[in-house]
Amino acid sequence: MKTAFIIRQSSDDQGTIGTLLTEGFSAFVIELPWRDNLSNLSCIPVGEYEAVIRKSNKFGTVYWILKVKNRSYVLIHSGNFAGNTEKGFKTHSHGCIIIGKYVGKIEGQKAVLLSRNTLRQFMNHMGRESFKLIVTTPSAKADGFWHKAKALPTP
Repeated sequence: MKTAFIIRQSSDDQGTIGTLLTEGFSAFVIELPWRDNLSNLSCIPVGEYEAVIRKSNKFGTVYWILKVKNRSYVLIHSGNFAGNTEKGFKTHSHGCIIIGKYVGKIEGQKAVLLSRNTLRQFMNHMGRESFKLIVTTPSAKADGFWHKAKALPTP
């Protein structure tokens, strides 16, 4: 089974930006800000998960992240924003991970860009097969996962 890493880099009310890395592929992600793992309001906890392919009525074919504590239907899907709506920011996420090629701003808000195409590329790269997902931060000491992730080649 392949492994992908999400290394979170920064977080504020406009969202949590990270880098998704797997051998031979890299992209950016945006997630909701950390809000104590509250369903529909927070990014998921740092940890190790399994992601499987799933058909979503809303998003089409996506990856579903399994066994997220106290959460259900956490997906990797397309979109642009993952801001705190209680602070007036837009969101396309209710706890899911949104993938994109670039990080930028749309109408002054932090966003990931070229999302649909990047999601397709990622799914094709992973062979549309299940994979292990490790979500971490640069400061996390998770059995060397961060050092392994940094060592992966990127295009």
